Amino acid sequence: MSLPLIPTLLLLFTLSSTATSHYSSSNFSPSSSAPSQSPTLSEWQPARATFYAASDPRDTVGGACGFGDLKMAGYGMATVGLSETLFERGQICGACFQLRCVDDLRWCIPGTSIIVTATNFCAPNYGFTPDGGGRCNPPNKHFVLPIDAFEKIAIWKAGNMPVQYRRIKCRKEGGIRFSIDGSNIFISVLITNVGGAGDVVAVKIKGSRTGWLPMGRNWGQNWHINADLRNQPLSFEVTSSDGVTLASYSVAPKNWNFGQTFEGKQFLS
Repeated sequence: MSLPLIPTLLLLFTLSSTATSHYSSSNFSPSSSAPSQSPTLSEWQPARATFYAASDPRDTVGGACGFGDLKMAGYGMATVGLSETLFERGQICGACFQLRCVDDLRWCIPGTSIIVTATNFCAPNYGFTPDGGGRCNPPNKHFVLPIDAFEKIAIWKAGNMPVQYRRIKCRKEGGIRFSIDGSNIFISVLITNVGGAGDVVAVKIKGSRTGWLPMGRNWGQNWHINADLRNQPLSFEVTSSDGVTLASYSVAPKNWNFGQTFEGKQFLS
Protein backbone atom coordinates (compact mmCIF):
# COMPACT_ATOMS: atom_id res chain seq x y z
CA MET A 1 0.00 0.00 0.00
CA SER A 2 1.49 3.30 -1.03
CA LEU A 3 1.03 6.39 1.07
CA PRO A 4 0.60 9.97 -0.20
CA LEU A 5 3.62 12.17 -0.30
CA ILE A 6 3.90 14.53 2.65
CA PRO A 7 5.99 17.59 3.42
CA THR A 8 9.36 17.04 5.03
CA LEU A 9 9.44 17.72 8.76
CA LEU A 10 12.49 19.36 10.25
CA LEU A 11 13.76 17.00 12.93
CA LEU A 12 15.80 18.30 15.84
CA PHE A 13 16.78 16.09 18.75
CA THR A 14 16.38 17.32 22.30
CA LEU A 15 19.40 18.69 24.13
CA SER A 16 18.15 17.30 27.43
CA SER A 17 19.14 13.85 28.60
CA THR A 18 16.68 11.25 29.82
CA ALA A 19 15.44 12.11 33.28
CA THR A 20 17.00 10.10 36.02
CA SER A 21 14.75 11.24 38.84
CA HIS A 22 11.48 13.06 39.38
CA TYR A 23 10.38 15.42 42.12
CA SER A 24 7.18 17.34 42.85
CA SER A 25 6.85 20.82 44.30
CA SER A 26 4.04 21.85 46.63
CA ASN A 27 4.66 25.60 46.75
CA PHE A 28 3.39 27.86 43.99
CA SER A 29 2.07 31.32 43.27
CA PRO A 30 -0.08 32.13 40.21
CA SER A 31 -0.63 35.61 38.84
CA SER A 32 -1.92 37.13 35.63
CA SER A 33 -1.33 40.16 33.48
CA ALA A 34 -3.00 41.56 30.36
CA PRO A 35 -3.66 38.82 27.78
CA SER A 36 -1.38 38.72 24.74
CA GLN A 37 -2.45 38.31 21.12
CA SER A 38 -2.32 34.48 21.34
CA PRO A 39 -5.76 33.21 22.41
CA THR A 40 -6.32 29.97 24.31
CA LEU A 41 -9.69 29.51 22.59
CA SER A 42 -10.24 30.82 19.09
CA GLU A 43 -12.70 30.62 16.20
CA TRP A 44 -12.52 27.85 13.63
CA GLN A 45 -10.14 28.69 10.77
CA PRO A 46 -9.40 26.91 7.46
CA ALA A 47 -6.22 24.89 6.87
CA ARG A 48 -5.06 21.61 5.33
CA ALA A 49 -3.64 18.44 6.83
CA THR A 50 -1.57 15.45 5.73
CA PHE A 51 -0.10 12.50 7.63
CA TYR A 52 3.06 10.45 8.04
CA ALA A 53 3.32 6.68 8.44
CA ALA A 54 3.16 5.03 11.85
CA SER A 55 6.56 3.38 11.34
CA ASP A 56 8.26 6.71 10.76
CA PRO A 57 11.04 7.55 13.30
CA ARG A 58 9.31 10.87 13.93
CA ASP A 59 6.96 8.91 16.19
CA THR A 60 9.54 8.73 18.97
CA VAL A 61 11.65 11.87 18.67
CA GLY A 62 10.68 15.33 19.73
CA GLY A 63 11.42 17.28 16.57
CA ALA A 64 11.87 21.03 16.44
CA CYS A 65 10.30 21.69 19.84
CA GLY A 66 12.90 19.58 21.65
CA PHE A 67 10.44 17.48 23.65
CA GLY A 68 12.48 14.31 23.27
CA ASP A 69 10.63 10.99 23.36
CA LEU A 70 7.03 12.10 22.91
CA LYS A 71 5.55 9.11 24.70
CA MET A 72 7.84 9.53 27.70
CA ALA A 73 7.06 13.25 27.74
CA GLY A 74 3.35 12.48 27.95
CA TYR A 75 2.32 13.62 24.46
CA GLY A 76 1.90 10.19 22.85
CA MET A 77 0.68 10.27 19.25
CA ALA A 78 -1.66 13.24 19.76
CA THR A 79 0.93 15.54 18.21
CA VAL A 80 1.34 17.69 15.12
CA GLY A 81 3.97 19.40 12.99
CA LEU A 82 3.11 22.95 11.92
CA SER A 83 3.92 24.89 8.76
CA GLU A 84 6.10 28.00 8.99
CA THR A 85 3.09 30.34 9.09
CA LEU A 86 1.81 28.62 12.24
CA PHE A 87 5.10 27.68 13.93
CA GLU A 88 6.05 31.19 15.12
CA ARG A 89 9.78 30.34 15.29
CA GLY A 90 9.07 27.74 17.97
CA GLN A 91 7.12 29.88 20.42
CA ILE A 92 3.98 27.89 19.57
CA CYS A 93 5.55 24.64 20.85
CA GLY A 94 3.26 23.02 23.39
CA ALA A 95 0.09 24.76 22.22
CA CYS A 96 -3.03 22.64 21.69
CA PHE A 97 -5.26 22.60 18.63
CA GLN A 98 -8.59 21.01 17.81
CA LEU A 99 -8.94 19.83 14.20
CA ARG A 100 -11.92 18.58 12.22
CA CYS A 101 -12.29 17.42 8.63
CA VAL A 102 -14.54 19.53 6.39
CA ASP A 103 -15.79 19.94 2.81
CA ASP A 104 -15.25 16.37 1.60
CA LEU A 105 -18.06 13.90 2.20
CA ARG A 106 -16.09 11.07 0.57
CA TRP A 107 -13.24 11.08 3.06
CA CYS A 108 -14.32 12.93 6.21
CA ILE A 109 -15.57 10.98 9.21
CA PRO A 110 -18.68 12.96 10.24
CA GLY A 111 -18.97 14.39 13.73
CA THR A 112 -15.34 13.78 14.70
CA SER A 113 -12.48 15.99 15.83
CA ILE A 114 -9.04 15.50 17.41
CA ILE A 115 -6.97 17.46 19.91
CA VAL A 116 -3.22 17.60 19.27
CA THR A 117 -0.18 19.33 20.75
CA ALA A 118 2.34 21.24 18.61
CA THR A 119 5.66 19.37 18.84
CA ASN A 120 7.32 19.80 15.45
CA PHE A 121 7.98 22.03 12.44
CA CYS A 122 7.06 21.33 8.83
CA ALA A 123 9.83 23.00 6.83
CA PRO A 124 8.93 24.93 3.64
CA ASN A 125 10.10 23.62 0.27
CA TYR A 126 10.80 26.63 -1.91
CA GLY A 127 11.41 24.37 -4.92
CA PHE A 128 7.62 24.37 -5.23
CA THR A 129 4.99 27.06 -5.13
CA PRO A 130 2.58 27.10 -2.18
CA ASP A 131 -0.15 25.76 -4.48
CA GLY A 132 2.12 23.41 -6.42
CA GLY A 133 3.58 21.03 -3.85
CA GLY A 134 5.00 23.42 -1.25
CA ARG A 135 2.33 22.55 1.28
CA CYS A 136 4.19 24.04 4.23
CA ASN A 137 5.32 27.16 2.35
CA PRO A 138 4.00 30.54 3.50
CA PRO A 139 1.21 31.57 3.57
CA ASN A 140 -0.20 28.04 3.85
CA LYS A 141 -1.54 26.88 7.19
CA HIS A 142 -0.72 23.19 7.24
CA PHE A 143 -0.79 20.41 9.86
CA VAL A 144 1.21 17.16 9.58
CA LEU A 145 -0.31 14.42 11.75
CA PRO A 146 0.62 10.88 12.74
CA ILE A 147 -1.56 8.56 10.65
CA ASP A 148 -3.27 7.30 13.83
CA ALA A 149 -4.48 10.82 14.56
CA PHE A 150 -5.35 11.60 10.93
CA GLU A 151 -7.55 8.50 10.65
CA LYS A 152 -9.69 9.67 13.56
CA ILE A 153 -11.11 12.45 11.37
CA ALA A 154 -10.62 11.22 7.78
CA ILE A 155 -9.89 8.14 5.66
CA TRP A 156 -6.17 7.90 4.85
CA LYS A 157 -6.78 7.91 1.08
CA ALA A 158 -7.83 11.54 1.39
CA GLY A 159 -4.15 12.57 1.48
CA ASN A 160 -4.05 16.37 1.59
CA MET A 161 -7.30 17.20 3.36
CA PRO A 162 -9.09 20.51 3.97
CA VAL A 163 -9.63 20.91 7.72
CA GLN A 164 -10.69 23.51 10.23
CA TYR A 165 -8.66 24.23 13.35
CA ARG A 166 -8.82 26.33 16.50
CA ARG A 167 -6.60 26.95 19.51
CA ILE A 168 -7.91 25.45 22.72
CA LYS A 169 -6.65 25.19 26.28
CA CYS A 170 -4.36 22.27 27.04
CA ARG A 171 -5.38 19.77 29.71
CA LYS A 172 -2.39 17.97 31.20
CA GLU A 173 -2.00 15.46 34.00
CA GLY A 174 0.36 16.50 36.78
CA GLY A 175 2.45 19.63 36.91
CA ILE A 176 4.79 21.45 34.55
CA ARG A 177 8.03 19.48 34.14
CA PHE A 178 11.47 21.04 34.22
CA SER A 179 14.28 18.86 32.79
CA ILE A 180 17.66 20.30 33.72
CA ASP A 181 20.75 19.76 31.58
CA GLY A 182 24.04 21.57 31.07
CA SER A 183 27.42 21.76 32.77
CA ASN A 184 28.93 23.93 35.50
CA ILE A 185 27.38 27.40 35.15
CA PHE A 186 25.55 26.67 31.86
CA ILE A 187 22.01 25.55 32.64
CA SER A 188 19.53 24.35 30.00
CA VAL A 189 15.94 23.64 31.02
CA LEU A 190 13.42 21.81 28.85
CA ILE A 191 9.85 22.75 29.81
CA THR A 192 7.12 20.21 29.06
CA ASN A 193 3.59 19.19 30.06
CA VAL A 194 2.32 22.78 30.16
CA GLY A 195 -1.43 23.19 30.62
CA GLY A 196 -3.59 26.23 29.90
CA ALA A 197 -2.33 28.10 26.84
CA GLY A 198 0.38 25.44 26.48
CA ASP A 199 3.05 27.62 24.89
CA VAL A 200 5.64 29.46 26.99
CA VAL A 201 6.82 33.01 26.23
CA ALA A 202 9.05 33.76 29.23
CA VAL A 203 10.89 31.83 31.94
CA LYS A 204 12.74 32.94 35.07
CA ILE A 205 14.83 30.87 37.45
CA LYS A 206 15.75 31.59 41.06
CA GLY A 207 18.25 30.07 43.44
CA SER A 208 18.13 30.46 47.19
CA ARG A 209 20.96 33.00 46.96
CA THR A 210 19.68 34.95 43.93
CA GLY A 211 16.71 36.95 42.79
CA TRP A 212 14.64 36.01 39.74
CA LEU A 213 16.92 35.61 36.69
CA PRO A 214 15.44 35.70 33.16
CA MET A 215 16.27 32.76 30.91
CA GLY A 216 16.66 32.92 27.13
CA ARG A 217 14.96 30.66 24.62
CA ASN A 218 17.52 28.34 23.05
CA TRP A 219 15.14 26.59 20.65
CA GLY A 220 11.63 25.21 20.94
CA GLN A 221 10.90 24.97 24.65
CA ASN A 222 14.56 24.68 25.70
CA TRP A 223 15.59 27.66 27.84
CA HIS A 224 19.09 28.51 29.05
CA ILE A 225 21.11 30.74 31.36
CA ASN A 226 24.73 31.19 32.43
CA ALA A 227 24.65 31.35 36.22
CA ASP A 228 26.16 29.45 39.11
CA LEU A 229 23.11 27.95 40.80
CA ARG A 230 24.74 24.80 42.10
CA ASN A 231 23.97 23.70 45.67
CA GLN A 232 20.85 25.86 45.78
CA PRO A 233 17.16 24.86 45.63
CA LEU A 234 15.69 26.12 42.35
CA SER A 235 12.40 27.90 41.70
CA PHE A 236 10.85 28.61 38.30
CA GLU A 237 8.50 31.30 37.01
CA VAL A 238 6.74 30.49 33.71
CA THR A 239 4.63 32.88 31.62
CA SER A 240 2.34 31.50 28.92
CA SER A 241 1.12 33.27 25.78
CA ASP A 242 -2.15 34.35 27.39
CA GLY A 243 -0.20 36.50 29.86
CA VAL A 244 -0.63 34.22 32.89
CA THR A 245 2.43 33.70 35.12
CA LEU A 246 2.91 30.75 37.45
CA ALA A 247 5.70 30.51 40.02
CA SER A 248 6.73 27.16 41.53
CA TYR A 249 9.06 27.55 44.50
CA SER A 250 11.86 25.14 45.49
CA VAL A 251 11.00 22.76 42.66
CA ALA A 252 14.51 21.29 42.67
CA PRO A 253 16.17 20.54 46.03
CA LYS A 254 19.60 21.83 47.01
CA ASN A 255 21.31 18.64 45.83
CA TRP A 256 19.82 18.66 42.29
CA ASN A 257 21.94 17.31 39.43
CA PHE A 258 22.04 17.71 35.67
CA GLY A 259 19.93 15.08 33.92
CA GLN A 260 17.08 15.25 36.43
CA THR A 261 13.45 16.23 35.87
CA PHE A 262 11.38 18.07 38.49
CA GLU A 263 7.67 18.78 38.60
CA GLY A 264 6.13 22.10 39.60
CA LYS A 265 2.56 23.34 39.65
CA GLN A 266 0.20 23.59 36.70
CA PHE A 267 -1.78 26.28 34.89
CA LEU A 268 -5.57 26.03 35.20
CA SER A 269 -7.22 24.49 32.14
